[in-house]
Amino acid sequence: MPNIIEITDLNHPALAPYFRLTEAQLRSRRNPDEGLFIAESHKVIGHALDAGCEPVSFLMERRQIEGVSGVLLDRCPETPVYTADRETLSKLTGYSLTRGCLCAMRRPRPKTLAEVARSARRVAVLDGIADAANVGAILRSAAALHMDAILLSPSCCDPLHRRAVRVSMGTVFQIPWARLDRDWPRQLRDLGIKTAALALTDRSVSVDDPRLAAEERLALVLGSEGDGLAPAVMEACDYTVKIPMSHGVDSLNVAAAAAVAFWELRLR
Repeated sequence: MPNIIEITDLNHPALAPYFRLTEAQLRSRRNPDEGLFIAESHKVIGHALDAGCEPVSFLMERRQIEGVSGVLLDRCPETPVYTADRETLSKLTGYSLTRGCLCAMRRPRPKTLAEVARSARRVAVLDGIADAANVGAILRSAAALHMDAILLSPSCCDPLHRRAVRVSMGTVFQIPWARLDRDWPRQLRDLGIKTAALALTDRSVSVDDPRLAAEERLALVLGSEGDGLAPAVMEACDYTVKIPMSHGVDSLNVAAAAAVAFWELRLR
């Protein structure tokens, strides 16, 4: 039987992850072993459970317990399920739980670059992308469009940020990812992975250039939303790549550009 706990006190400490803790506090940098993230919707939570993530508690509308989210509780019979009606939960979180179900989960053990990239042939490097929605959308496209792994620079948004997890539709638990250090261009070169910076410069080659498709191992490097890639990063890459566009449009949103490049440069 599910461990159902009716919410009577909105200040209960167990509810803090859902509305009082910031993303930085959830990550718990002082003690990473205590770090949490929030998964939202039964589909996303299901993907997280499939990947071996450990649930700490659920926050669920009362109607969801007997509804579509009830199957999650069958998988986690010992996990506390905090519940109330929609109006009470809206007061608690400050917004309506449109998907009816949240789950606080322990952060998984971080993977290393070697673990993620050892056999990868197509990877994406996210360099300084700060918007969680863009990170989530890129993760979803990478999983769908045949990327083998995602690598994130030190300044990139946390892929387990609540919004990134939601926008990724749970694919953050399906595609391997790892954090890089500041010397990542050399690390990828040492692994035999060529790098292609997506940027508009005078020396950019088209994304459909046959030399790119012929590379055995290739990393597509995507930069921040406002400034793009730093000159030093582009200089360190083997290629600079552009997506040919019409009607005088000079750029795409980074998530849209990523999807185009992933599809064009997938392994045939």
